[in-house]
Amino acid sequence: MSVKHAQPSPPGERTFRVPASYYQQFDADFERDVPAEGYAGWRRAALDLSLAHTAVVVMHAWDTGTREAFAGWHRAVEYIPRADEIVRTVFPRLLGAVRASPLPLFHVVGGGDYYQGYPGYRRAVALAGPSPAPPPPVATDPTLEALRRFRAERVFPGAANREDVRRGAAEIDFPPAAAPRGEEGIAADSHQLAALCAAHGINHLIYAGFAINWCLLLSPGGMAEMSRRGVLCSAFRQAVTAVENRETARAEWGKENALWRVALAFGFVFDVEEFLDALASAG
Repeated sequence: MSVKHAQPSPPGERTFRVPASYYQQFDADFERDVPAEGYAGWRRAALDLSLAHTAVVVMHAWDTGTREAFAGWHRAVEYIPRADEIVRTVFPRLLGAVRASPLPLFHVVGGGDYYQGYPGYRRAVALAGPSPAPPPPVATDPTLEALRRFRAERVFPGAANREDVRRGAAEIDFPPAAAPRGEEGIAADSHQLAALCAAHGINHLIYAGFAINWCLLLSPGGMAEMSRRGVLCSAFRQAVTAVENRETARAEWGKENALWRVALAFGFVFDVEEFLDALASAG
C-alpha cells in the first residue's frame, strides 16, 4: 500500500515524519449487497509527529508468572504467551529507542501495589494530587449477586481457575524488559496520566501493552478516558495483543478489530520499525 504525504508541520516545530495507518470509513455504497464494502478501508499516510508533544506509554505490561505456578490464570487468559513474547522481542528495541530520544516514556499500571515504590509514581502523585473518588457502587441484592456468581463460574474466569487468578494477580510485577527507569512517569489512573501529560506538554500518546481491545481502551489511563481529555491516542501494531475468543484466536481478529477501532475513534496505528526508523532519522 502506498504512503501518501500529509501537509508540512507548522514552521519552527520540531517534528519527525512517520508512516501511519488510518481507516477511511466512507463512503458506503448502497448499490452493493453490503454497503460498508464501499468504504475505502485501511490507508497509509506519512504524518508529522511533534517531538515536543508526543509520548510513548506502556500499559499493563505485567510479569504474570509461569503456567506451572498459576495454571488457572493462564487457562483463562490465553493471550499471556503472546504478551510475554512481545515483551521479550519488541519492547527492548522500542523502549530503548524511545529512551534515547526526546520523547517521554510513561507507564500505566493497575492491580496491586507493585509500582508504588518507584520515583516515577511518587512524581505522578505529587503532580496530580489526590485522585477523584470513584462513584459509589449501585445497591446490590441477592439476585444481582447470584447473576455475578453465575458469570464468574460460567463466563470468566471459571470456578476452577478463580484461586489461581487471585494468587497470580496478588504477585504481579513489571517484567524486567518493561520496568520503569529513573524518573519515568508512572500513572495508576487517568488523573495521574493527565498530570504527567500536562507537565511534559504531551497531547499525543502512543500505546503499547496489553490488551488492546480491553485494558488499553477501557481501563483507567486507557484511550477512552484520555481521549475525553483531548489527548490523541494511537497504538503500535507489533507492541500490542488482544483478548481473543474461540472464534477469533487463530487469526487474532480481536486484535485486528481493536486496531480498526483505535484508528477510527482515537488516533493512528504505527508500525514499530517504521516509527523507530523515523525517530532515528530525526536525530
